[in-house]
Amino acid sequence: MTAPATAPAGHSAAQTAGPWQLGLPPAHYAVRSVRAVLPGRIVHGATVVVREGRIAGILEGRADTVADLNGNNLLLAPGFIDVHSDALEGERMPRAHAEVPLEFALASYEGRIASAGTTTMFHGAAFQHQTARGLTRRAHLALEMCLAVDEHLSYRVDHRVLHRLDVLSEEGARTLKRRLDALPEGGPVQLVSHEDHTPGQGQYADPQVMFRSLVDGDGLNPAAAQEQVQRLIREREQNLHIREANLAWLCDEVSRGRVRLLGHDPDSAEEISALATRGGAVAEFPTTLAAAQAAREQGLSIVAGAPNILRGLSHSGNISARELVEVGLVDALASDYLPTGLLAAAALLAKRGVLTFPEAVGLITSGPARVAGLSDRGALKEGLRADFALVDDSTGEWPRAVATLRSA
Repeated sequence: MTAPATAPAGHSAAQTAGPWQLGLPPAHYAVRSVRAVLPGRIVHGATVVVREGRIAGILEGRADTVADLNGNNLLLAPGFIDVHSDALEGERMPRAHAEVPLEFALASYEGRIASAGTTTMFHGAAFQHQTARGLTRRAHLALEMCLAVDEHLSYRVDHRVLHRLDVLSEEGARTLKRRLDALPEGGPVQLVSHEDHTPGQGQYADPQVMFRSLVDGDGLNPAAAQEQVQRLIREREQNLHIREANLAWLCDEVSRGRVRLLGHDPDSAEEISALATRGGAVAEFPTTLAAAQAAREQGLSIVAGAPNILRGLSHSGNISARELVEVGLVDALASDYLPTGLLAAAALLAKRGVLTFPEAVGLITSGPARVAGLSDRGALKEGLRADFALVDDSTGEWPRAVATLRSA
């Protein structure tokens, strides 16, 4: 039986107690009677003490502190961190040609992700020039999204941006440069992911995958789809000089310390080597085992898709993320196009014995924190932000987040 524990030094019952109000939690409080999900274990009957919005102590057993919130034996995990979500685009355009105000879309989407346990979200802003699966992507729309995210004030979710640059887009790079130049000096290092969605590259290494997407997703007839595939391949060949210029610019931005660089859908060891050479820190959704192995050898963090985990396969026919997790080649999961998928994917990995539950939770907390370069969150450790997800795992196969708490 765990011996009684005491509150951290300097913490009296009066300091940790305080009235709860709707909105932000008080600066000083405690959550008792929870199963705290630590990096290597679960502490049963724990009390987690918060002071000034930071974790001040994780106590086992009874504690001589007044706890403001009874956790009723729920799991208490760090708030989930999502380093790549494209779902805001769909929230903004819920039907083709049915656009809603961007500020409303952001507020609406926030409700969904907070209820799923996510407290830090990186929204993918596509500095591109294409239309796919009914979504129009243009650089000026990406800039609008960035500004809306910057200006959106929230006590529930820390909204941030993942800047997605099509390396073949002059307009995209030009607009992204304006975006980065306008940010204040000394601010957070920005996440930038570079990608090439040409048939025959990355996600679409097999051009027939793009062909089927155009027919089944965009509704093109086979002849029109085939023509578009060939046109995109021709355009890439004609614009390789743009690609090289954009990659050189990104390398310079990394060396200046302005961006943290991710490589999207790398498909080979050669792609990984080139990414590492230009200062890349993260391999995002590697499409082959060889690419993932090379990323590990180069010391890059590896992100996989939570939907891929849930489905057991890639929607593009690439390597299964479950296979990569099984061989230790995944550091973080991202929701990609399914914002509610993080907790479910982690739970599935634990249920199938691929990882322990604390290890699986690490893929949606501490792992993404490292991917994003955030050292102040992602684990239940003293001194880190008191961003929490309370999880009920008693209701069946799929656990659910029943509440989130986020420090100011």
